[in-house]
Amino acid sequence: MKPHLHKCWCILKNGNAAFVACMEDVLDVYQRPYAPNIPVICMDEKPYQILGEVRKPIPARSGSVEKYDSEYTRNGTCSIFLFAEPLGNWRHVNASNTRKKTDWAREVKYLCDCYSDAEKIFLVMDNLNTHNISSLYEAFPPEEARATAKRLEIHYTPKHGSWLNTAEIELSALTKQCLNRRIDSMDKLIIQMAAWETDRNKCQKGVDWQFTTKDARIKLKHLYPKILKISILQSTSRICSAQDRHRRRGFSVRL
Repeated sequence: MKPHLHKCWCILKNGNAAFVACMEDVLDVYQRPYAPNIPVICMDEKPYQILGEVRKPIPARSGSVEKYDSEYTRNGTCSIFLFAEPLGNWRHVNASNTRKKTDWAREVKYLCDCYSDAEKIFLVMDNLNTHNISSLYEAFPPEEARATAKRLEIHYTPKHGSWLNTAEIELSALTKQCLNRRIDSMDKLIIQMAAWETDRNKCQKGVDWQFTTKDARIKLKHLYPKILKISILQSTSRICSAQDRHRRRGFSVRL
């Protein structure tokens, strides 16, 4: 045993109907066949610190890894927005100095412009306070906001269920492949993320989602409310009560 060790974990309570409802809704969306005119897009965002070097790093050379000093300058923070189409092998990433409703609205508007020929866009994301149709009305005139909203069908992942958002896979790849260094300005950050986006889209990286609602009802059975036995008992009780009432009135009852 190693009692000094601990791990951050997502602990869910059993019988969580709210979690189950959102989970099955998202899983049903993932089972939709690929349709270019009705794409399924996943969206996620993360905060990021813009850090600069105090001392110039020592480059790697034969037999020695790159060395950098532990001291750094903090040049601000930003919010990274990422959209990914799992079956379309497409993703887009951008950064904003703030994380406001208007920032989210502008990113969603850009998404709709990218899919200008799509009849409807299925958008999967977590339920943050900024991720709401009302945010469009804070960023655009009513006519434009309504036109954008009508093109979206939003499906929220459950609370403590961010693993259901495939955009997290892309954010993880972005973090390991592009954000694994100190970047000292927003301009450099956007340039490097754009290069990562271009390369990953060119490689046609997609997501093959295998977990279905059927799997969830088996592997995550403990999260489903225990209502089956209660419902059977209640139905049996109602049938018996109906029989008793009919017998008292002189009727014969056959089931």
